[in-house]
Amino acid sequence: MRKAKVTINHEKLQASSNLLRAIAHPLRMKILEYIDRHEAINVNKIYNALKIEQSITSQHLRILRQAGLVDARRDGKFILYSVEYDRMAEAVKAINAFLEKPR
Repeated sequence: MRKAKVTINHEKLQASSNLLRAIAHPLRMKILEYIDRHEAINVNKIYNALKIEQSITSQHLRILRQAGLVDARRDGKFILYSVEYDRMAEAVKAINAFLEKPR
């Protein structure tokens, strides 16, 4: 019996890996949930509410931005973060489709 040939697009694999890694971290999930409850919010309010250091909050927000899960826009002297709901929905749909497939 012949084995099926598997081809992997390494760029898509890397992007998928970054996205899943961003979602999988418990603190990043808390940050996403907090942003979701407030629509658009600045980093000061996030780290004060969650009681984490500003630098750690900024690092996690950078990872979430790079994964396309949050958007950052300038409003005066503040940068407001909001959830990219379309991207999040695509990720959840892909994860659910993968988990629902019979093995």
